[in-house]
Amino acid sequence: MQLHWKWSTLGELSSLEWHEVSVTRQAVFIIEQTCPYPDLDAFDPVSIHLLGRDAEGRLQAYLRLVPPGVKFSEPSLGRILTASTARGTGAGRLLVREGLAEHARRYPGLPNKIGAQAHLLDFYRSLGFEPCSDTYLEDDIPHLDMRWQPAGIL
Repeated sequence: MQLHWKWSTLGELSSLEWHEVSVTRQAVFIIEQTCPYPDLDAFDPVSIHLLGRDAEGRLQAYLRLVPPGVKFSEPSLGRILTASTARGTGAGRLLVREGLAEHARRYPGLPNKIGAQAHLLDFYRSLGFEPCSDTYLEDDIPHLDMRWQPAGIL
């Protein structure tokens, strides 16, 4: 799947773009995952947001890059998602690679730490992340922290 990437701060996103991101995040993280916990949080205003759109302009992929010292001491990719219509197309892999490339531009030499859903361990390992915690429950979903080192796969 060919995606067109756009990086923006929250203030740079139009109200319609942020609405589209919010609806998509709710569809994935609250409805699909049957997880009735708040999705929008205090990390959104300080993060930069990556939107991936298909040729028709539909939002197919999204993540945010949280700066160091906010969620973890390291910068952190988070709220990583692909729309249901983009799954199985490689869009998720392209999304994370673009996220790591921007991370490397903004924070050269620093690792990236994520709180990954445990069932995605192999996916994130294939992108150069390694586990750095035991499994824990977050919003009733098994997670583990993983770290990517700059020498990892891009």
